[in-house]
Amino acid sequence: MKKIFNLLLCFFPFITLNAQINELGVFLGGSNFVGDVGRTTYISPEKPAFGILYKWNRSPRHSYRFSYTQSRVAGFDNQSDETGRNQRGYSFKNNIKEFSAGLEFNFFDFNLHDYHTKVTPYVFSGLNFFLYDNLYRYTTSPNTIYSNNASSLAIPIILGIKSNVTPHFVLGIEAGVRYTFTDNIDGSNPDTTNSNILKFGNLNNNDWYVFSGITLTYTFGQKPCYCAD
Repeated sequence: MKKIFNLLLCFFPFITLNAQINELGVFLGGSNFVGDVGRTTYISPEKPAFGILYKWNRSPRHSYRFSYTQSRVAGFDNQSDETGRNQRGYSFKNNIKEFSAGLEFNFFDFNLHDYHTKVTPYVFSGLNFFLYDNLYRYTTSPNTIYSNNASSLAIPIILGIKSNVTPHFVLGIEAGVRYTFTDNIDGSNPDTTNSNILKFGNLNNNDWYVFSGITLTYTFGQKPCYCAD
């Protein structure tokens, strides 16, 4: 975990840990995949997911949020409700390592000056950079999967609700879909002109993956002044 935190700081070197009230914590939950293999349910956690996150609270309504999250995603056609996928019978597994940066907006004031219990829904979006396995299959052996390293970008859309359960701890529950800029997390659309490499499914739609779970953050640092000068 220490190595991951150091990597996060290297990825976002402009973070200042003593500028205002900060939040540093963990994400624990599950992941699922929506693409050309397996189920098509958008929120259906199947594999464990975990990560760390940092927030820099700029006002009671918004904060800058940075995180690292990783999980394995998988898909199995024999678990799909679609007859065509059931008959095809493909499956895959892939590893996602995600770096995220963006803006979190609170629907209600979440003033950390006030230690009274507060609850607010929130929404987050930004830009993700993630590492994954570039999967591919040969037409002669479609059930054998090969891979090499790859990376791509994604747009996250996270909805959640949070509360300051103690003066220094904030607990949140959230679900977030990621629209990726690749259609090959499941190995259905490799970027190649080799006619021996198999392509299948809807080649015009990119893949999605979803992280849902809880966040627990610890608040520290200099208190911000949200009032006007």
